[in-house]
Amino acid sequence: MSVTQQSLSQQAIDLENKYGAHNYHPLPVVLSKGEGVYVWDVEGKKYYDFLSAYSAVNQGHCHPAIVNAMTEQAQKLTLTSRAFYNDMLGKYEKYASEYFNFDKLLPMNTGAEAVETALKICRRWAYEVKGIDENEAEIIVCENNFHGRTTTIISFSNDPVARDNFGPYTKGFIKIEYDNLEALKNTLESNKQVAGFLVEPIQGEAGVYVPSEGYLKKAKALCEEHNVLFIADEVQTGIARTGKLLAVDHENVKPDVLILGKALSGGAYPVSAVLADDPVMKVITPGSHGSTFGGNPIAAAVAMAALNVVKDENLAENADRLGELFRSKMDEYIAKSTICRLVRGKGLLNAIVINDSEDSDTAWNICLKLRDNGLLAKPTHGNIIRFAPPLVMNETELLECVSIITETLKDFER
Repeated sequence: MSVTQQSLSQQAIDLENKYGAHNYHPLPVVLSKGEGVYVWDVEGKKYYDFLSAYSAVNQGHCHPAIVNAMTEQAQKLTLTSRAFYNDMLGKYEKYASEYFNFDKLLPMNTGAEAVETALKICRRWAYEVKGIDENEAEIIVCENNFHGRTTTIISFSNDPVARDNFGPYTKGFIKIEYDNLEALKNTLESNKQVAGFLVEPIQGEAGVYVPSEGYLKKAKALCEEHNVLFIADEVQTGIARTGKLLAVDHENVKPDVLILGKALSGGAYPVSAVLADDPVMKVITPGSHGSTFGGNPIAAAVAMAALNVVKDENLAENADRLGELFRSKMDEYIAKSTICRLVRGKGLLNAIVINDSEDSDTAWNICLKLRDNGLLAKPTHGNIIRFAPPLVMNETELLECVSIITETLKDFER
């Protein structure tokens, strides 16, 4: 690579470092183009994307059907606010409500906004429907959760990086161990002020922790027994990522409140949503919640196109099949490996655990080497590397990526 070429990447990195707040620590690669499962850097080098913008790009980069829907709508009407009706929002609300089998949809923009919306719905339902005394409602959450980084959400996070020095924290949350039905049962039995249970069907940011089989189904039953809302945060796990349309579908669970984002737009535009049936959603009344951009015409058009792609291209089935293949091939390698301890996941949401301490830089260095070898991934929680390629990947591409990963790991074997 020439000095001139090197300076293209370095210039972009230097600009961010100088003028941008340092709230991320990106892998040092500067991307300028994407198509399907591939991205290209400013020097023209091609990579497999094995992060998919944290599962926002399930449908692949710049899917033509999604891009066309966005550009066509952008030339007609971009934003009305909710002060007026527009001709796209109702179509989208009907389409998505029927798609996910709920009565109503409340449109927002980002995943964190959708989580905040679900919390507000749950609290108002607690007071107006369940009859909990005002300001006394509590919501159960799980340790090592990741639901976003707003002030309320970090109040029930136990990630010190996201939480420290941002207090005072919002009250009203009870943390229990993830995948622990006994803890959930005891909390529900001992506290009559509980209004909801907010849970990730798979804890993605924590390292792709998949709960025990039956956990979600039994947790939902406990919530029903105690008249508590089961709130599923499927911002990362939803929209076919885990081999089903929703991760809760693996256990045939229908949440009382469903939170969606990321791949709801195929990564083309910020779109999120909360879905619920009428007995829950009716607590939202004019003026009680809103967003200037939530439900804008572009978002509506993009979301419908993105969901169409998922259905038309059988992305859930593809994720399920390729995920099984990926874990099988990785298990073959891990059986003889000293650097990699295990692989876990569902569908095409997977992670490998590196045989080193959480405070080591081994996983980071592996990701740097993967980048050099043409594949982009990122560590989470120190010694875990998450792998989440676009769901449009085919078997040939997946096997090539497995080869890149295993050959890279060989360089780190002790």
